[in-house]
Amino acid sequence: MFDYTLIRSRRRSISAEIGRDAKLVVRCPMRMPRYEIERFLKEKESWIDRHLRDARENMEKAAGLEPVSASELAGLKNRAKDVIIAKVIYYAGILGVTYGRVTIRHQKTIWGSCSRKGNLNFNCMLIKAPDRVIDYVVVHELCHRKEMNHSRRFWSLVESVIPDHKECRKWLRDEGSLYLL
Repeated sequence: MFDYTLIRSRRRSISAEIGRDAKLVVRCPMRMPRYEIERFLKEKESWIDRHLRDARENMEKAAGLEPVSASELAGLKNRAKDVIIAKVIYYAGILGVTYGRVTIRHQKTIWGSCSRKGNLNFNCMLIKAPDRVIDYVVVHELCHRKEMNHSRRFWSLVESVIPDHKECRKWLRDEGSLYLL
């Protein structure tokens, strides 16, 4: 079986997650018996193996990357601000949506977000992605102005503007994780 950290809480279901540190975390209800946890892990064994392997590979790749200096980070933020804001303006017009403030930050876990008030946040490391992937992340967040969820309608809206959005998501999953450090 796997080594894992168990976190019990007032939740109703069990879940497994693999951190960027290639560690398995299992979350479950307070009184779930150990045998149910073990059964769950057995059912998810192939998924866990695959994701642990991917996380270890990403850690190895990331170890070979040079860390980003403070001045390089400032340059990335400035470039990202110019590029991303232009894309937000362009795609907001296509989608017919409004938005609030646009913020560029260095985030460790996400590429972008949209608040209920319509404020948009983007990761400055997105500027290192291919242009089409940047378009996808901008469109993804702007689509939340119409659908504040990930329903079928949301994905249809994304696909209407970025037909190859699945390839963009795959790039973010496979290659992009190296930049979320």
